[in-house]
Amino acid sequence: MSHAHTEKKPLDDASTEFLARELGTSSLSILQLAGDASHRRYYRVVVGDHSYVLMMWDPFQDDGRYPFLNVRSHFAKHAVRVPDVIAKAPELGLVLLEDLGDLTLERKFWENQNQSMAVPYYEQAIDELIKIHYSASNDRQGGCVAFEIAFDTDKLLWEMNYGREHLIEKLAGVSLSRTERAELDRIFLDICTRLDQQEKRICHRDYHSRNLMIKFGQVRVIDFQDARMGPIQYDLVSLVHDSYVDMNETMRGQILDYYIKRADEIRVSTLGLKPIGRNQFDSVFQLQMIQRCFKACGSFASFYNMREDTRYLKYIKPTLKKVVETLEPFTQYRSFFELIQNRGLLDFNYLNPTQIS
Repeated sequence: MSHAHTEKKPLDDASTEFLARELGTSSLSILQLAGDASHRRYYRVVVGDHSYVLMMWDPFQDDGRYPFLNVRSHFAKHAVRVPDVIAKAPELGLVLLEDLGDLTLERKFWENQNQSMAVPYYEQAIDELIKIHYSASNDRQGGCVAFEIAFDTDKLLWEMNYGREHLIEKLAGVSLSRTERAELDRIFLDICTRLDQQEKRICHRDYHSRNLMIKFGQVRVIDFQDARMGPIQYDLVSLVHDSYVDMNETMRGQILDYYIKRADEIRVSTLGLKPIGRNQFDSVFQLQMIQRCFKACGSFASFYNMREDTRYLKYIKPTLKKVVETLEPFTQYRSFFELIQNRGLLDFNYLNPTQIS
């Protein structure tokens, strides 16, 4: 770890001064943390035997509508386990947060040879999701910005077209004929329109194993600033068809069953709603899986296309395989299925994209 006042400063003076002022000392150890795929930067700040995480992004207006802080306080109000805010400097784009450590749900998953060992943590993740989907979603009074944006047809379509552009056209170098383009337009529109017709609740939007931390045995939720309204299946697909873990069907079924059981308790006894119909739930889940997993492939490809980040390339093929397997029974989406098969998108060596024509 480098000390803030030694030769190699990871932070600028203004940020260091903010930390010294808020923490009451200038003897800080500051270490940049490996970030995710976003433009945010994170630093671990250690003072004696206490540590914090500094989130650095663009300067913002602290008017109660800054998405990260706005969604965080709405979630906290409904007992979702989010990190505490220690201090902030909006003019510098800084938020000092509770340090949740380094143990992600992803690491917990891979720690065990037997997947069932991770099930209790996934059940905790579902408990948090239930609070987001029900308690937080039913409270329209708090001025949460997530209520103002949605996974509507346009947004879902944008995500699928992102997959087409970055995976099919740019990374795999496939040029689509006019007919193929028109067919994909039709299929994408149909999938996204059907998803848009579902009942909408607050979606975390990136509810996967790298955004769920475990601190003192409790699952904690991060990276919620893009929350918006959408079908419950969006977050569930993110969790159980997460590209970063290799979950088996048994465990997947267990987690979805647990969600439905917990959700139905609230729907029926508290909200006076009908229980979730499993057939309807499953058919929407399949559609959401095609949409979300294809979008994930596009994101992984874009990190390489836009900044030559190769870390995510290994997730493309297994995630695309899921898309193909899920597409297969849908006769009305046959041409999307065939395009992936016939254009060799499953045969490309994504790990060595320089060899891709």
